[in-house]
Amino acid sequence: MADSIMKELTPTKIVAELDKYIIGQTEAKRAVAIALRNRWRRQQVEDYLREEILPNNIILIGPTGVGKTEISRRLAKLSGAPFIKVEASKFTEVGYVGRDVESMIRDLTDFAVNMVKAEKTKEVQQKAQDLADERILDILIPPIRKPQTPIRQIQPQPGPGANAGFQQPQDAAASEEFQNQKTREWMKHKLKNGEMDEKIIEFDSHAQPAVGMQVFGPMGLDDMGINIQEIMGNLIPKKRKKRKSTIAEARIIMAQEEAQKLIDMDAVQREAIKRVENSGIVFIDEIDKVAGSSGKGQGPDVSREGVQRDLLPIVEGTNVNTKYGIVKTDHILFIASGAFHVSKPSDLIPELQGRFPIRVELKSLTEKDFVQILTTPQNALLKQYSALLETEGVKLKFKKDGIREIAKIATEVNDAVENIGARRLHTILTTLLDEILFDVPDKIPTEKVEISSAFVKEKLDAIVKDRDLSKFIL
Repeated sequence: MADSIMKELTPTKIVAELDKYIIGQTEAKRAVAIALRNRWRRQQVEDYLREEILPNNIILIGPTGVGKTEISRRLAKLSGAPFIKVEASKFTEVGYVGRDVESMIRDLTDFAVNMVKAEKTKEVQQKAQDLADERILDILIPPIRKPQTPIRQIQPQPGPGANAGFQQPQDAAASEEFQNQKTREWMKHKLKNGEMDEKIIEFDSHAQPAVGMQVFGPMGLDDMGINIQEIMGNLIPKKRKKRKSTIAEARIIMAQEEAQKLIDMDAVQREAIKRVENSGIVFIDEIDKVAGSSGKGQGPDVSREGVQRDLLPIVEGTNVNTKYGIVKTDHILFIASGAFHVSKPSDLIPELQGRFPIRVELKSLTEKDFVQILTTPQNALLKQYSALLETEGVKLKFKKDGIREIAKIATEVNDAVENIGARRLHTILTTLLDEILFDVPDKIPTEKVEISSAFVKEKLDAIVKDRDLSKFIL
């Protein structure tokens, strides 16, 4: 499934899809598109050379709010491959309180297992639904149980009706079974059509054992690759509990239980590990937070460098022990990003720098970019606010001069205070629409509200002129 998706996703199509949500940053989109396509290309290479082709990891460099994280989010939806986004600042050197860097691979494997499991569930969904329907029918119309011992044959009495008397018990049993089957078919038809969805039934379902355990220390159970729930589940026998619900809800619960029985979890785990090793992508955000300063520092810098050294073998290629088996990281693609306001990419340890050969610098957003961000993407902010107020019967229309004025103010505030990129638009629009959002629907009845340049200046000019910009700080 993932392979077929990737075959259709050429670099040009990947960039076109990203353009629907992210404005500008063509270089970053091209680099990510090539790297993603190379994942599929490698799979088509002959076996003897496939293992030698290593991914070219990428560092995205640029100020906050220019689209680094959004690129990763959209890439995840496009790829159909195991993908995880992690924050570098959450990891600490072994011995400090925090997460072990290997946990990112365990999380990626968990994601892959759930993804493959969902695919397998979809494949057996129809069969699981049919089995669930049979269980419900067994509750509504219990099947006829055949006798364990054969019917004692009665010696026929001499006379013309003797043979008919001898066949009567068998005919009665067959007739009862036939009637039962016909009734089940009739009831099954009503069940399929949803005519019995509101009927309440009582049925048995699996009760999950409540196993709780608090772990103290710098390392959690997920970092040790131990599945405590599975261990305790094997020790404690599975219980079944009685529950009452509508037939519609019971069908969903039973179908899920039947699907679990039909899925081979060993095959799921093998497929998940294969996907992680060959097409997995890890997006490491805020990598600049673990880069030390230019000078040799003490204290926190020691831990930062320790995180980098712990990251190095993961990126280079190593074996990570997970609860599903050993995962090799040699061919996992790593994409790192950071604003690098305080530190520089050269502040990373040389070995780690060498493992991220492709570096792309994302540009700061201009006034023209802000206008496009507000209007072009499918999830543009103006479309979001219009949709929100439309639920109250109020049509919100942004005029072109009003949009330009919003973009102009966003650029001015970013230049004057701190450049937080497109995130500035969230705070500006929240302040601009504050009264409208509060007054609807009590004071503003169902009508059309226009946001013009004059309206924007009236609401925001005083704040900008007074340089009281604290309201815009996220």
